[in-house]
Formats: sequence, structure tokens, C-alpha cells
Amino acid sequence: IVCLLSTVVYGLVDNYSTSLHNCCLLSALDPDNTGFIAVENFTSLVEHHELQLDPSKLDMLFALVQSNEDGQVCYQELIELMSSKRSSSFRRAIANGRRTLQREILLDETGLGVYKRFVRYVAYEILPCETDRRWYFHQNSLCPPPVFMAIITIIQIIVFMCYGIMLNKWVLQTYQPDFMKSSLVYHPRHRLQVWRFFSYMFMHVGLEQLGFNALLQLMIGVPLEMVHGILRISLLYMAGVVAGSLTVSITDMRAPVVGGSGGVYALCSAHLANVVMNWAGMRCPYKLLRMILALVCMSSEVGRAVWLRFSPPLPSSGPQPSFMAHLAGAVVGISMGLLILRSYEESLQKQCSWWVILFSFITFLLFAIFWNIFAYELLGVQLPPAP
Repeated sequence: IVCLLSTVVYGLVDNYSTSLHNCCLLSALDPDNTGFIAVENFTSLVEHHELQLDPSKLDMLFALVQSNEDGQVCYQELIELMSSKRSSSFRRAIANGRRTLQREILLDETGLGVYKRFVRYVAYEILPCETDRRWYFHQNSLCPPPVFMAIITIIQIIVFMCYGIMLNKWVLQTYQPDFMKSSLVYHPRHRLQVWRFFSYMFMHVGLEQLGFNALLQLMIGVPLEMVHGILRISLLYMAGVVAGSLTVSITDMRAPVVGGSGGVYALCSAHLANVVMNWAGMRCPYKLLRMILALVCMSSEVGRAVWLRFSPPLPSSGPQPSFMAHLAGAVVGISMGLLILRSYEESLQKQCSWWVILFSFITFLLFAIFWNIFAYELLGVQLPPAP
């Protein structure tokens, strides 16, 4: 108890001393209490700097000074920078000014280890702004690690291996009745089993679909998760998955669904749209060639899914999985995903467009739920027998 009380008292004293120091600092830099600091005082503080700052923050401080034409710097922006928080106003102050950094690009950094080189590579792959790249490069840590996409991919591989060994079949597994009897597959007759609208992402038609999805999840999903965090990327991925199954239940009412293409296409379409909209700022090598290859591969995957749906070699096996999940995932990525990727280090809750998109997505979910409850009986849809 004495140790605990000592810790609390020490923390209170430390916070008090920090607040007192900030008040003294503010009174010295801003004696008229205007909320702004003269550039001369600010530059003098930085050059003598009593505060321990990492290279990224030093660069940001100088850029902040040079971005202001009135000879003043907002004290609140200084506090946000010191506390490793960046508001939209601070970002605009840097982006709209001359934004002269001490070192122009991260590629000039030398003597980096393997991990830091990989972080720099991720920064140039995902972020279109040099200021954001430098911020991410210096602020990056492995806590929390990017584990969501890795865990999803591992589970998908394990499930596929189990069914491959059990059925002794590694391509077009949907032609096997035992595969379609799985409680993970979405089937229109089992639509009241709510978990199937999510669990279908662990089942795959064959080795080619699993390989394509796993490759994209690791190549695109993991870097996105490193930059934007597990919460945002998992939200985007799962939104693509559930939108895929619900869209199939509305537009292709007799077809089952398997595969994680809804979530994969949400990630890919969001990243590609972000690259296109920030084409001049992206510094990833061979971006045009890679864009073309990505579009060709994604189009080929959709074409394979369309062929599989309408031209099955074994019509007696029943309807084959729908391709609408691919398109639904792409729509989610271009709408919700693009906004998430463009809001690096910004709060989504403060953006009106985020609430509009979120309201639209929730409206679609509610419509799809009522559709699945009432529309099949009202329209008299002839469903295929459940496997």
C-alpha cells in the first residue's frame, strides 16, 4: 500500500511539475496569452532545444515554422506534436505551407537495419505524402503487431488442407457434396444460420483461388495493417466479407458462396483507388506496371468466377458459387476503404463523409436482413436442395 501511495503521489507531483513547466514555457513564449508563438521565439527554442525530440519531430517543427506566413505558430499544434498526436489542422499547416524538411526524402537514410528498411518500403508503398512517410517511419513500432491478416490466412490454409486431405481433391472442391455440406459454406437454404455470412471466407473452391487470395492478403493486407492498424483494416476486410454474402443473397438468390474474395477485393480496390487518386505523390517503383498487373489478375479472377457460376461441367451438382461477392467487396473498398486509407492519423469520427458512408452501409445491412427474412417466400424463389 505504501509503494502504491508513493507511486500515485510521485505521478501527481510529476504531472504537476510537467504542467507547471508547460505553463512557464507558454508564458515565456506567449506573454500576451494569444495562443500563438512568434516564429523567432519558436526557432530559438528549437535550436537550443531543452526537450528531447526525435528526428521526425525536429523536421516537423522546422516545417511548421516555415509553413506559416504570419510569423506565428499555434501553441496547440506544438502541444499536439510534442504528444505524438496530429490533428487535421496540424496536417494542413504542414501540407499547405512550403514544407521544407531537413532531409527531403526517406530514401536518403543510410545505415538502416533490415526491419527499418522494410518499414521504409511499406511507407513508400502505402503513403502518398513525404511528411506522412517520415512520421510513420519514426513512430512505427511492432506493438501491436500486424497479426490479423496473417491469422486469417493461416486459418484459411488449414481449413483448405483439411478438406483437401479428406476429399483427396485440390481443385474444384465445390463439386464434392461433402464439401458443400460444411457448416462454414453459405447456402441460401441455410441463410438463417447467421455465422455462415462470415464463415464462408474460410472455404475455397480450389488451390488457385486460395493461392490468389492468400497472396494478395499478405502482399497488400499486411502493409496496410502495419500503417493503418489492425482495427481499421479488420473492419474493412470484414465489411467486404459480409457485404459479399449479403449481396449474393439479394442478387443471386439460388447460389452458395465460398472464399474470402469479398474481403480481399475490399483491400485491393481501396489500395488501388488510393494510388490512383494520389498518383503524383506515390513513390512506389513501377507503379503503372504493377497497377496493370493487379487489374489483370483481379479481372481474371472475376472471369474465372463468372465461368464457374454459369458454365459448370457438372450441372447435376447444383448451382456453383456466385461471383457477386467480388463486386460487392470492390464497392466497399472504393467507398469505405478509400476513406479509411486517406485518413492516416486522422479521426474518422470527425469526418462527415465517414458518417455518410457508415450510414449507407448500415442501411444496406438492414435492407439485406429484411430481404433474407421475407423476400424469398414473397417472391416464391425455387431454392436448390441443401447438400
